[in-house]
Amino acid sequence: MLSILLIFAFAAVFHGILGRTRSVFSGRKGPKILQPVYSLALLFRKGEVISLDSGIIFRFAPTVSFAAVFTASLIAPFGKLDSVISFSGDFVMFAYLLALSRFAMILGALDTASSFEGMGASREALYGMLAEPAFFVLAGTFAMLTGHNSFAEIFGFFDTANLNAVIPGLLAAFAFFLMLLVETGRLPVDDPRTHLELTMIHEVMILDYSGFDLALIHVTTYIKAAIYSTLTALCVLPGNLHAAVYMPLFFILLVLIPVITGFFESFRARNRLQRNPSYILTMTVMAIVSFITAAII
Repeated sequence: MLSILLIFAFAAVFHGILGRTRSVFSGRKGPKILQPVYSLALLFRKGEVISLDSGIIFRFAPTVSFAAVFTASLIAPFGKLDSVISFSGDFVMFAYLLALSRFAMILGALDTASSFEGMGASREALYGMLAEPAFFVLAGTFAMLTGHNSFAEIFGFFDTANLNAVIPGLLAAFAFFLMLLVETGRLPVDDPRTHLELTMIHEVMILDYSGFDLALIHVTTYIKAAIYSTLTALCVLPGNLHAAVYMPLFFILLVLIPVITGFFESFRARNRLQRNPSYILTMTVMAIVSFITAAII
């Protein structure tokens, strides 16, 4: 149970650390680290404005999306702590819970009867389809390296101190980091800070949401960021370290991930829309190279 509480705690500060880092590198004081939490609290208290053209799917999509990601977070391990739910092949359920979350939001966007939001839903579906194979290839790579097929056992036995696992682990960490950027709508795939009509993806899908539902959507995104940060860190650290050494290093890596994200967002622009598919396919290439490397070694 402690693992899910820590995932939520890190989700609360992830975007705050990212925003503060971006402010520092752009020469500004920037918001407080907990400012996203304060903004969420404000949204939860606000009322909602719902279009007469939207249907029941629009109203339930944020709740379904949040429930799916929350359940996925119960499967995700957190350092040396066991996940709340663990069983053979649980990473398959994990992947499809995230897919269910994406599917719910796509249907919610389509249910607004807006071609503008439908455009964003189409792009979200494409990017999700391109990113999903990378996850399963990486899961197969780790299962082959460790001989186990559940998240808890895979990362419990995965040991980057073993030279055979170093290269696959680093490639997997980079691929999971790219997944974080894609799934949470960060640069260079998307930019939540701007509203350029022809290139919007995630933001255009939630334009009609307000109040409680909008806050729930943001919470879902924050949890996704925490989950993928956790997976990225787990791919780097040696699993044979004692918990007293492993957990502090794990927390340091977790903090470094939003710092690195904020650093790169300060110095690079968003990709041209035509480049995004090839950029996302980089994850699959990384995953395949990781698998081939593990198989050869």
